[in-house]
Amino acid sequence: MNEPRDRQFQWLAFLWPALAAAAARDGAALIAKQLAVLAMRPDDGAPPPEPAFATPNTIALELKTVRLRDFSTAQEGPAALVCAPFALHGAAIADLAPGHSLVAALREAGLRRLFLADWRSAEPDMRFRGIDDYLADLNVLVDRIGGRVDLIGLCQGGWLALIYAARFPGKVRKLAIAGAPIDIAAAPSRLSMLTDVNPPALFHELVALGDGRVLGRRIAQFWGLQAIDRAQVHAMLQTPEPIDSPAFARLEAAFRAWDAWTFDLPGTYYLEVVEKLYKRNALAAGEFVALGQPIDLSKVRIPLFLLAGRDDELVAPAQLFAAEHLIGTPAHRIGKALAPCRHLGLFMGRNTLGEYWPRIVHWILADETSQHPSTRDALEGAQSPLAA
Repeated sequence: MNEPRDRQFQWLAFLWPALAAAAARDGAALIAKQLAVLAMRPDDGAPPPEPAFATPNTIALELKTVRLRDFSTAQEGPAALVCAPFALHGAAIADLAPGHSLVAALREAGLRRLFLADWRSAEPDMRFRGIDDYLADLNVLVDRIGGRVDLIGLCQGGWLALIYAARFPGKVRKLAIAGAPIDIAAAPSRLSMLTDVNPPALFHELVALGDGRVLGRRIAQFWGLQAIDRAQVHAMLQTPEPIDSPAFARLEAAFRAWDAWTFDLPGTYYLEVVEKLYKRNALAAGEFVALGQPIDLSKVRIPLFLLAGRDDELVAPAQLFAAEHLIGTPAHRIGKALAPCRHLGLFMGRNTLGEYWPRIVHWILADETSQHPSTRDALEGAQSPLAA
């Protein structure tokens, strides 16, 4: 239903202090204009359906905030939990389509007990939930699985996974992080520059526009997620299918369905991410507090693997790789790789899934007590370039 016209003008008037502050900064005038457009834009009707997962799975636990999806092929052995991003798009990022499914790649490489944290869009009564609440939810999932997991954090789920591992060190055996911002000061990226150039009031107004939530359908473009054209989709998915083929048309349709469905985020969580992770860089600076306890990354001693995208437009590789110098894990227990892809290619690109993630599974399953080359030596081949 469309908003009454007077309601739209009320929002526009409410935004003027933030717009004036934003316009006073170099490069922020465009953002101010976008906010004005958001304030005036009517509701565009019913949202698209939530995208389906490509790989069969069951729901092992369902909370109001998250579903624990079980992709396991065995009941025994170590368990791995994929912490999907809690950002603007859903967890199907990890299971888009055959040949473009991270969970399928992980299973085929040897992970038999595999779970996924499928975060749910925020309802109006969830607007005050913050980072601590989602850490507590993640802890419930880990306990449901058995109390100790190999944790795989994707994008915005990566820093959450690292904080969780630091807060509950006995519950994470090994940690792999892909495409996640850990040290914002290490290098600029599209997201870090966006948050840096704009005053806090601007982000508070985005929350106010959603009555306490950040409405995904309205602000996806604000985060710089412009529409991806067909050629870009083809390159990002790294598919051998001809761009004009029926097979690629089906694959593109699956991607478009995933891209069209967006999360609504709790305003409190969103503002905490902007302020603590991006503006203050609190995690890297040693100033982050999680569930009442300061997070000291230097005390993290578990094995760590870092996977970055060479051409990642949202998370600069240095923002992720800085983690190896912040944690206390010995160097020989840290692996890292730089894949020749953009951000989404880390999780959907056929070449990346076929070349890099099986090496991460091998690293996860390796027996650390056996005699084998150091992690860096064993994964040296992962540094070789692939066709993006």
